[in-house]
Amino acid sequence: MQHLFIQYVYLILIILALVMFANRLRLAYPIVLVVGGLALSFTSTFSNITIDPELVFFIFLPPLLFDSAWQVSWKEFWKWRRVITSFAFPIVILTSSVIALVSWACIPGFTLALGFLLGGIVSPPDAISASTIMRQVKVPKGLVSIVEGESLLNDASSLIVFRFAIAAVITGQFHMSEAVGSFFLVIIMGTLIGLAIGFIFYAIHKWLPTTPSIEIILTLVTPYCMYYTAEHYHFSGVLAVVSGGLLLSAQRHRMLSYRSRIEGVNVWANIVFVLNGLVFLLIGLQLPSIVNQLGDISLGRAIGYGLTISLALIICRLLCTLGASVFTVFISRYITVADNSPGWRNPLVIGWAGMRGVVSLAAALSIPLLMNNNQAFPYRNLILFITFIVILVTLVFQGLTLPWLIRKLKPTPVRNTIPEHIQELNIQKKIAKCSIEFLEERSNKGKNVSEHLKNLHERLKIDLKLLTEQLDSSSENSPERGIRNFQLIYLELLEKQRTTLNKVNHLQEYDEELIRKYMSLIDMEEYKIREKMVEESS
Repeated sequence: MQHLFIQYVYLILIILALVMFANRLRLAYPIVLVVGGLALSFTSTFSNITIDPELVFFIFLPPLLFDSAWQVSWKEFWKWRRVITSFAFPIVILTSSVIALVSWACIPGFTLALGFLLGGIVSPPDAISASTIMRQVKVPKGLVSIVEGESLLNDASSLIVFRFAIAAVITGQFHMSEAVGSFFLVIIMGTLIGLAIGFIFYAIHKWLPTTPSIEIILTLVTPYCMYYTAEHYHFSGVLAVVSGGLLLSAQRHRMLSYRSRIEGVNVWANIVFVLNGLVFLLIGLQLPSIVNQLGDISLGRAIGYGLTISLALIICRLLCTLGASVFTVFISRYITVADNSPGWRNPLVIGWAGMRGVVSLAAALSIPLLMNNNQAFPYRNLILFITFIVILVTLVFQGLTLPWLIRKLKPTPVRNTIPEHIQELNIQKKIAKCSIEFLEERSNKGKNVSEHLKNLHERLKIDLKLLTEQLDSSSENSPERGIRNFQLIYLELLEKQRTTLNKVNHLQEYDEELIRKYMSLIDMEEYKIREKMVEESS
């Protein structure tokens, strides 16, 4: 046990080195981690580390899904709900059907039930890789929202297809009416369980005397409670975590204190980073054990099957996304859609962003070794190898070419979208205006107004005037040089403040906790300034 723990410590150190290497090369770190894990698999040091499906589904999947749901904007999710649900359910089922037919046609002895099993395994794209690449390359936010929203639901739909296909292979029977009824039952009940547990944890956060530490721990426990409860009653644990996570994410400002929100962001970011790193590295480490289990099927033939399925998967997704664009134009005549003219560039980028990941490999690994009659599960090892090839091809080939495709196509934002810098100016103007109105109201009611309030009032009036001038001025008169000079001077000022605080900290009469508090405030100010400078320079 101690030796295994030390190995995982070494893996984490390797992950950190590979991520730094990926950042240096400006590549999405999941690609480098999978390739790095593939290279490590040829050494004997980590040969005993394998992926346990139960470990992935129960330990890794709930927090990763919950974090994704927490990060997704409910407003954006609802705006693109028709596109997201069409990708997550109809397109996943269509993709599974296409893969079933292709594998049945090209693999000798493969049945349609086994084909649907393989289709359910490889149909869900992994949004971690896609969103990581999209955030490195400038793309419209709508595309990122669609890809991230799709990832919240497609895992659930594909695992449901996988579950029914497993039952069909084992029993040799498949009843369409029963399967459709069970499909909707699994979806609806999984969602309701997630919402119910979400309301329970909302009440705990809202009305019990919690502290920031307790609240952060509660957010870590929440996805496991949702997932386990739904899976215990044979419903969709994935949808339970997604629905409950979206509910709590929308209520975060009501149920969490400001300290819990600030501290929780850092805790969750680090946990998710380590979990993602381990998952992608472990994918690459599985190659030797998967190859050794091929049995009578030659490695060349297995690679050929994997490449064929990968090609079919890529073409099918591209046709589905382009077809969805055509259908959107048609249906916009009858209902209101978020974008009635999506064109072909944005759908092509979304289609090419269909890399496969850990959910596919975990599903393949969870195929039972034996059936009910104690016979070996047919083609289990081949399905596992094909899944690995699909993940490797889509993640490396599509992942490396996606930035180039985005730069060539230059995806367009949705029509009638206000530019981001104008949105920011309008938001800041509204904040300044309501602050001035509030202070004027308070000053009229109170008899004595302090000099601090007068200074704040005058400063807000100046800010409001500057914001109004920036909104009214043309783009060629934008004061970019003055803003940049202000930012550089402000950064120097923050460094001077740090030096002063360090000197004060050496004095015995000052509390270090207060010094750290103000250090954190300075760090947050610098973070905002530097992020703004990066946005303006990109």
